[in-house]
Amino acid sequence: MKRLLVFILSAALLSPLNALAATYSLDPAHTSIGFKVKHLMISNVKGVFEKFKGTVLIDEKNISNSKVNVSIETASLNTNIAKRDEHLRSGDFFDVAKYPVMTFDSTKVESAGADRLKVTGNLTIKGVSKQVVLTVDGPSGEIKTPQGDVKRGASAVASINRQDFGVSWNKKLDAGGVLVGDEVQISIEAELNK
Repeated sequence: MKRLLVFILSAALLSPLNALAATYSLDPAHTSIGFKVKHLMISNVKGVFEKFKGTVLIDEKNISNSKVNVSIETASLNTNIAKRDEHLRSGDFFDVAKYPVMTFDSTKVESAGADRLKVTGNLTIKGVSKQVVLTVDGPSGEIKTPQGDVKRGASAVASINRQDFGVSWNKKLDAGGVLVGDEVQISIEAELNK
């Protein structure tokens, strides 16, 4: 009886602590991981990665304990132009045969104001890891779907220089400048499943 009482009291005391931190997974049907880069120095080309997985630990009580881990299949990139996608998968760019996955692992999560976070982490592309900062709107509060699932949402953006990761192919233009810009804008629209 004494053991049962200790167990019940322990569970009651720990329950509020457990409720403050929760782990979520990226919902692939309702999440997009996209990028855009300058073409000919005059317009933007956009693309997405269609296959990825990830987890997000959100600690409401102490946001600095939160974590983000994402892996993306590089061969799943899609710019809606087959020939361009083939080139992007080649050794000139992502070299997907040698580097089939790129990853992001957070090292620091901090508040950036009301309903905003700054998530710092290591982005690894082609075996090269560099620190990247994601500016995050959200995460939203939890909602329950008609099917009983618990979800949250968030949006994130970052900017990287592709040269830092060895994604360096380019051609100079006769009029000056280059075919492909170095700065790549990353955008993420995430729906999270508890």
